[in-house]
Amino acid sequence: MPIETPGAGEVQVEASLSAISPGTELLVYRDQVPDDVRLDETIDSLDRAATYPLSYGYAAVGTVTATGSDVDDEWVGQRVFAFHPHASHFCVTPEALVRLPPGVDDEDAVLLAMAETAVSLAMDGRPRVGERVAVFGQGVVGLLTTAMLSRFPLDRLVTFDHYPARRERSRARGADASLSPDAAGEAFEAGDRRADLSYEVSGNPAALDAAIDTTGDDGRVVVGSWYGSKPATLDLGGRFHRSHIRLQASQVSRIDPAHADRWDKERRMGLVLDLLSELSPSELVTHRLPVEEAPRAYELLDQSPEETLQVVLEY
Repeated sequence: MPIETPGAGEVQVEASLSAISPGTELLVYRDQVPDDVRLDETIDSLDRAATYPLSYGYAAVGTVTATGSDVDDEWVGQRVFAFHPHASHFCVTPEALVRLPPGVDDEDAVLLAMAETAVSLAMDGRPRVGERVAVFGQGVVGLLTTAMLSRFPLDRLVTFDHYPARRERSRARGADASLSPDAAGEAFEAGDRRADLSYEVSGNPAALDAAIDTTGDDGRVVVGSWYGSKPATLDLGGRFHRSHIRLQASQVSRIDPAHADRWDKERRMGLVLDLLSELSPSELVTHRLPVEEAPRAYELLDQSPEETLQVVLEY
């Protein structure tokens, strides 16, 4: 396939790495995306329905190699991140790119979208001093969210995941304890033995019920998972009715109105870039494969989640 030439207002990017989203991309891979939902209305290259065949992905790092006639030549040679599907070369407007600071490695930068999601989740949950916090799911986003939350002066941060290797990583990322979901009742000893704030980022609809059950009266549950077409069945007939628990959807493409008076996406992205080297998301990469082996990459994520955490494609 010939390499695309940039239009007048575009630049051409040559990719070095792209990251596969273990959550959203597996929904697409498994055909679990609702037909009436656009992939992402905030990203030009993904503002369309999930009809097959399709090119997907939203985490690419590369270098600008050419510019259109209306774009300043100073862009050439810039290292950038792009919310763009997997491709060795692509053309986008400069406004669609994030310039990478010199101190940020490509290996960390390629997981910028996941780190931005973790920052957004922490902002939306608004952890308070001394709170008890639970996180369900310790995939890449869950682990980065745990790392973010560990920076707060919490009373106790407990995470849950089915896989022992992920629980071990979670403790290394700052969790006070990381347990099997079956042991949720053992997470907290103080007060009513429940969390003040819980996050559901496992992608498993059943985990939302567990998160609600783990959360105490007047607590908050932040739902960061996208379940796609998978139904979520909740048991709301018991204590939930009188609990005043608040459920909040959290998705990174928008700034919560509660922050909109002082925050916009540009400010949040600046914070993410400042934190990226500290969060070291590249440590979560378990497999690096040439793009020619992309089918194997998706098979690993789909069939071997106990050993496959994050896959990065090389160009």
